[in-house]
Amino acid sequence: MGGHHHHGPGHSHHGHSHAPASYGGAFAIGVVLNTLFVLAEAGFGLWSGSMALVADAGHNLSDVLSLLVAWGASVASARPASARFTYGYKSSTILAALTNAALLLVALGAIAFETLQRLFDPQPVAGWAMVTVAAIGIAVNGVTAMLFAGGRKHDINIRGAFLHMAADALVSAGVVLAGAAILLTGALWVDPVTSLVIVAVIGWGTWGLLKDSVRMGLLAVPDTIEEGAVRAFLAGLPGVARVHDLHIWPMSTTETALTAHLVMPAGGAGDAFLHDVAHRLDHLYGIGHATLQVESGAEASCVLEGGHA
Repeated sequence: MGGHHHHGPGHSHHGHSHAPASYGGAFAIGVVLNTLFVLAEAGFGLWSGSMALVADAGHNLSDVLSLLVAWGASVASARPASARFTYGYKSSTILAALTNAALLLVALGAIAFETLQRLFDPQPVAGWAMVTVAAIGIAVNGVTAMLFAGGRKHDINIRGAFLHMAADALVSAGVVLAGAAILLTGALWVDPVTSLVIVAVIGWGTWGLLKDSVRMGLLAVPDTIEEGAVRAFLAGLPGVARVHDLHIWPMSTTETALTAHLVMPAGGAGDAFLHDVAHRLDHLYGIGHATLQVESGAEASCVLEGGHA
């Protein structure tokens, strides 16, 4: 091809999410706290007959899985590449997200089935147990969220963990209100209805997770990146006549790679030019792994040009 193949120098990771080692303790505390709470909440839910508590326990189990995935991603991203796994183990986070989404949908289906039975055949519910256990859930989720509050502006994984736990504190607050309503009115239908609302909220989030995970598994351009904007940026570089064979795909749930062929008939694309382009792709679009092939000469052509534009 007579081209020049260049990998973005230094691979700066602007916009990437590698949970720093200092957050290992936060992940450990969060996992332990939430695991203990899941066991306690599920036990009290079954004992008190509250499907809302059981549903919320299932939701909090998803928190444990989410924390483990984020934690595992930070560990996997630090593992070196090998001759077999040339990108390392970064894409394992995509597989983990797909697995979690599938397991969550199965769990939600089972909870929804049991809840619908309770809706048509209401059972006595210990309202005070609902209020007390869910109130503890607010505290557990709130404390866990605060563990990640400091890094939420700098690390997308940490921000995801923070927002997830903060949202769960609000869900627990909904269970508290349901328990209070049962204590005040004696209306047993409030419990299964609250459970169905929780299932719907979690199901909506799980569907989003599943959809995003499948897209990543199919190597779709990340939602945060506009392919047309990247193409226009590359085509507008000095000396570039046209761009072809442009591909943008997720290496993991937090890192993005790009390959492209730049047709530069006049040549002159040295290391400084390629270094600058790689840096700007990272800074402007969060693409930290850029591979650019330059094709020079008046009749520059490429066997791949007839494929992907």
